[in-house]
Amino acid sequence: MINTDTSNIEHIDQQRRGRLILLCMLIFFITPVIAVIAMYKLDWRPKGESIGELVTPAKALTMNQSLIDSNGTVVTIDLLKEKWSMVYITADCDTQCKDKLHQMRQLHVSLYKEIPRMQRVLFTTASEITEIKQNYPDLLIVNQPRTDVISFGEQFNIHDESSISAGRIYLIDPLGHLIMSYSPSTSPALVRKDITRLMKYSWTG
Repeated sequence: MINTDTSNIEHIDQQRRGRLILLCMLIFFITPVIAVIAMYKLDWRPKGESIGELVTPAKALTMNQSLIDSNGTVVTIDLLKEKWSMVYITADCDTQCKDKLHQMRQLHVSLYKEIPRMQRVLFTTASEITEIKQNYPDLLIVNQPRTDVISFGEQFNIHDESSISAGRIYLIDPLGHLIMSYSPSTSPALVRKDITRLMKYSWTG
């Protein structure tokens, strides 16, 4: 009688363990499905998503104009290749422009060991750039001829927004593709986080 009772207890324990194992397996497999459905319903995005506005598809830039930099040298599209490029486009370099150039320099410096992989480029129709060159000696400046600078800048237009007045920072990959833009209100810290991640996982530049 004792043996029968003991056998029944063991059988019940085994059933409980089996049910527990089955329940754990169900939770293990079903939870990810529920999480995905919830993400879809709530339109939730992971934190790893890019902060900037992704240009899709990436735009291969061309330079059919004979643009000239601040040193009087004719430049080609190769200027925007081999390295990553932070680009700012403007007419005259007003207060907003100067603030963005300062932000771009701070962003560049904050890249530390990745600094050599990045360059900063200003396309402007301003003819007087002495102060800019003094304050930012390592900034590449393309400012001639005026009409050709404007024409080239049209490739950066997004949502019918003129790049020359948008106040955006544009990111170009080492293959010469426009891939990202950042609105004037985007925090420099978030821009840095975005750029650092892109450069970390890129095999180019």
